Amino acid sequence: MKTAARVLSLLAERGETLAVAESLTGGLVAAELTSVPGASKSFRGSVTAYATTLKRDVLGVDGTLLAERGAVDPEVARQMAAGVRQALGAGWGIATTGVAGPEPQDGQPVGTVYLAVAGPGGAGKVAELRLNGDRAEIRRESVRSVLELLSGELHENARTQDTEQNGGT
Repeated sequence: MKTAARVLSLLAERGETLAVAESLTGGLVAAELTSVPGASKSFRGSVTAYATTLKRDVLGVDGTLLAERGAVDPEVARQMAAGVRQALGAGWGIATTGVAGPEPQDGQPVGTVYLAVAGPGGAGKVAELRLNGDRAEIRRESVRSVLELLSGELHENARTQDTEQNGGT
């Protein structure tokens, strides 16, 4: 089963929802998710915030952070995921930001990508990738990787809930 189908199935089983904030992937994560039949049970929607001002104005990313570090930054990815989660009323938010090329951006080389997951109760994670390949390959790998990151967090969150419900620590 593809990762998109796996995460959507798990979210549906748990009655949870997902929202996506995309920059370098330009809607590819949302397209991958909506290619799965029944995605509407869990997928709320996405924001393709390609422009830095949209990251600030729509997703709530700190303007000072963007001015100082640029859009290709781990904290920007974290704030994008949290912002889309809040903006679209979802239990989980994921985000992609980075440099697909052909030129470096914000002092970051081509292939620098930051992915983030924000979940209920503060659950979340940021990952940094250094990818090789052309623009299309970097974007494809970013989609695959952010869905894998979400899958890992969903499984970790499920283990934590199970432990709490069974009185473990």
